[in-house]
Amino acid sequence: MEKRFYNPAETMAQIVASGRRVLTQSLGRTLVLALLAGFYIAFGAQLATVVTAGTAAHVGSGISRFLGGSVFSLGLMLVVVCGAELFTGNSLLTKAALEKEISWHKLFENWGVVLLGNFIGSLLMAWLMLRTELWQSGGLAEHAVAIAARKCNLDFDVALVRGLLCNWLVCLAVVMATAARDISGKILACYVPIMAFVASGFEHSIANMYFIPTGLLLADRTGLAANGLSWSNFFWANLLPVTLGNILGGV
Repeated sequence: MEKRFYNPAETMAQIVASGRRVLTQSLGRTLVLALLAGFYIAFGAQLATVVTAGTAAHVGSGISRFLGGSVFSLGLMLVVVCGAELFTGNSLLTKAALEKEISWHKLFENWGVVLLGNFIGSLLMAWLMLRTELWQSGGLAEHAVAIAARKCNLDFDVALVRGLLCNWLVCLAVVMATAARDISGKILACYVPIMAFVASGFEHSIANMYFIPTGLLLADRTGLAANGLSWSNFFWANLLPVTLGNILGGV
């Protein structure tokens, strides 16, 4: 009977082989797939925002975070099963560069294009959610702004370490999903580590490209006050350290 998963050595060989795609895949295709990944992660982030709005008051903070992490895992499931280019997962391509399957130049080129595409997709999703006006009920606007403000007020070193731990788990999810040979196995592999990083409170750069702009847009639209919530804090106090931490955690 054919086994339902690859062993660790076979899994890493699969990851290295997947890295060769950067040699033949056009930058345009990479950008489109990265844009889709930005949307996919934003779908999970939006769902987590809805599910956790007001939940902690009824079931406690821990259960609320568990529920948020459970539904947020949708994002990576879509990336893995539907096929897309996610910056945090692509940090695993370092293995292909170390084994000289691809050049470091190609690796960094891929990271740059994918990061840009993820950012565009996440921002577009934030704008689309603003246009739906679904945030007008259920305390969603207040909750989204509070999430964004908390993220913008982290110390640099705290954000970096949370980013490192986050992408350690994300990359473990990608490795396990690569090891699985059927859809159900890939979905389960995505669920557990992603739920764990969200429930733990770790920081994911691509998710934050949705969470924080959404909070900024809603604060501007509604006039909600949030200390420290600004575009400059988004880039310098959160996105920069979290991205660096994500790279370290993945590599």
